Amino acid sequence: MIRIRNLTKRYGDVLAVDDLDFEVAAGTVTGFLGPNGAGKSTTLRMVLGLDRPTAGAATIDGRVYGELHEPLRHVGALLDAGAVHRRRRGRDHLLYLARSNRIPDPRVDEVLDRVGLTNAARRRAGTYSLGMRQRLGIAAALLGDPGVLIFDEPVNGLDPEGIRWIRDLIRSLAAEGRTVFLSSHLMSEMALTADHLVVIAGGRLLADTSLAEFVGEGESLEDVYLRLTAGHEQFVGGGRA
Repeated sequence: MIRIRNLTKRYGDVLAVDDLDFEVAAGTVTGFLGPNGAGKSTTLRMVLGLDRPTAGAATIDGRVYGELHEPLRHVGALLDAGAVHRRRRGRDHLLYLARSNRIPDPRVDEVLDRVGLTNAARRRAGTYSLGMRQRLGIAAALLGDPGVLIFDEPVNGLDPEGIRWIRDLIRSLAAEGRTVFLSSHLMSEMALTADHLVVIAGGRLLADTSLAEFVGEGESLEDVYLRLTAGHEQFVGGGRA
């Protein structure tokens, strides 16, 4: 489980994340929605110990990320598909990660097979398409067989077949009892994938509810989302959060 408690992040005079409080439960796919600059990426970075909160805390199974021993065994994440050295072969990239967390080498081949990269495993990452880099990032997230998974725009660069594949994978991971936290701008995919929604804008929590309750009857997810978040775009530090 991921627990966000009174989470706040300031960059100088800019309040990027404002007193967020919600939980991401096990056994469900929780969609994380918000307009550009809402604070989604900042929130995910704080969960993973990449940014330090100004106030509050984000914990994974009761501990902050920095307290996790061999963290890949507890939480797997895909935030940036480009976060791999272009000259490193796909399999070697995963081997390095696996050995840093004492994960047996055979697990590397298991996750490569699961994401469909076995035939490309010995190619250099710089030759991969965006969709292949997404799959490599997902393989890295699965390496330690973690109970918590965080995906930021995982379908970016995938073709329709690949989008269906990641949708089925995410649903199957939640069905195994894992905690799955999913950020995406594709409302059509979120409507097919998520069980629960957390919506933020301007760094603040707007909704924390089931997909069924959020949409209700007679409206699409996109229509309700756009109405709820209208006028809430926020820019942080010269970029978008």
